[in-house]
Amino acid sequence: MRTLLVATTNSGKLREIRALMSDAPVQLIGLPDIPLIEEPEETGTTFEQNARLKAKYYAARSGLWTVAEDSGLVIDALGGEPGVLSARFLRPDASYSERFAEIFRRLDAQPDLPRTARFVAALASVDRDHVVYETTGVIEGEIADAPRGTGGFGYDPIFFYPPYGQTLAEVSEFRKIAVAHRGVAFRKFSSWLKTRER
Repeated sequence: MRTLLVATTNSGKLREIRALMSDAPVQLIGLPDIPLIEEPEETGTTFEQNARLKAKYYAARSGLWTVAEDSGLVIDALGGEPGVLSARFLRPDASYSERFAEIFRRLDAQPDLPRTARFVAALASVDRDHVVYETTGVIEGEIADAPRGTGGFGYDPIFFYPPYGQTLAEVSEFRKIAVAHRGVAFRKFSSWLKTRER
C-alpha cells in the first residue's frame, strides 16, 4: 500500500479527510508526520490553481505522492469574498470571530442583496511530478444571521445549509461531510483511487 501525503497542517481538515478516505487503498499521512516543510506562497487566483500549486510544491519537497486542496467561502453579495483568501481574510492571524464580524458588517451595509454563498474545495493530486487527478466539490447555502453551533471549524458557524435547516457547525461531523464541499471532492478522489488500484 502506497503512502499518500495530505498537504495540510489543519487538524480539522485532516480529521475530515481521514474519515472520508478510511477505505481508500492508501496509507494517509499529514504534514505534521514528516520533517517541517516551509509553506508555499499561495499565489493562485482560483482554488484550482492553489490546490495544484500546493500539491506540486509538497510533492517535490517531500518526494511523496501528494494530495492538496484549497477551499474557502464564496459570498455573492461580497463579490465572491473571502474566496481564495478565506484562511487569510482580514489578516493571516485574524480570529474567526473577527472575520465573522467583518462579514456581517459588510452584509448589513447591503441589506437588499441575497445572502447566498457556497463553500468550494478544489483538490489536486501529484505523483512523480505529474498532476494525476483533479476535482472540485461545492455546497450551496447562505450566510446565517449570527454564528450558531460549536462543531466543525472555520466558517462553519455562519454557513447555513437550507436542506438541514442548520449551520454546518450545528450538525454532526457525519452529517456535515455527507454534503460538504471537502466531502464531495475527497469521495470522488477516493473512488478514483479504488478504480486505479484494480
